[in-house]
Amino acid sequence: MGSNGGAGERPTIMVTNDDGIDAPGLRAMVRVLVSTNRFKVTVCAPDSEKSAVSHSITWRHAVSVKRVDIDGATAFAVSGTPADCTSLGISRALFPSVPDLVISGINMGSNCGYDIVYSGTVAGAREAFFNGIPSLSLSYHWVRGASNIHDFTLAAEACLPIIYAVLAEIKNKTYPKMCFLNIDLPTNVVNHKGYKLTKQGKSFNEMGWRQVTSDAQGGKMLSTMTMETNSITSTDVEVPTASGENLLFKRSVRRAHLDDDDMDFCCLQNGYITVTALGALSDAASDCQAYLKEWLPGVAGRSFSSAL
Repeated sequence: MGSNGGAGERPTIMVTNDDGIDAPGLRAMVRVLVSTNRFKVTVCAPDSEKSAVSHSITWRHAVSVKRVDIDGATAFAVSGTPADCTSLGISRALFPSVPDLVISGINMGSNCGYDIVYSGTVAGAREAFFNGIPSLSLSYHWVRGASNIHDFTLAAEACLPIIYAVLAEIKNKTYPKMCFLNIDLPTNVVNHKGYKLTKQGKSFNEMGWRQVTSDAQGGKMLSTMTMETNSITSTDVEVPTASGENLLFKRSVRRAHLDDDDMDFCCLQNGYITVTALGALSDAASDCQAYLKEWLPGVAGRSFSSAL
């Protein structure tokens, strides 16, 4: 199939993520893929958590690679970012062939709206897309007190129909090349309402900062911009005044801003498995383009004194 030669060969799926190679979401995804006995499974994932690193890459330094034992898969842990892992994994420098499909996830926490920009999980899939390899980014909307580790297995199983369908389109050479898919699974994944095609919304978590006395303070980050605890409560910390004394600050999640009902996060909240097609371009809205088309020609002739 595709890059792997004969039509009788099983397609190869490479799995990566941003939570690290030991993360329960990645391990569940690999177990489910292996259990089908329909795929060759490879893994190239960060050796530690790399949440919220977006599409950063390692440029000036070498990355270290270590073989990891994962039943049914050929797996390596990499010291770099999710984008590094995908780039290395599809390069033929590490594996003998290019995968037919790259799956990034399953992330602990949703990646919708503006969170997509920050997400290392999405970047893992986007890097494959940049290089012409079909890809999916998968995220589970983990909620403390309502979710458990077994939900990752349920989420992986719920994604199998999409994975099968995508690979069938790839085999038939009918899969679209101008997008990759970002998929978010609801908290109650076992009772999900089905798949729903959505658009990337504008939902985001308003971020603040609070001063802390040590790096250990604050909640654990579950996903790109979701914290396990409500961390907006300020602490009474005396601000050092001596010159040169270091101050410590941590981000605080304040509240989520939601979108219309047909956007990704709202549909996810309503119990759907959301499927959002993403591309590489970030064009501004048409009204911005129209304004700038009139504005830009006059910039060169405007003096600074008159402009301010």
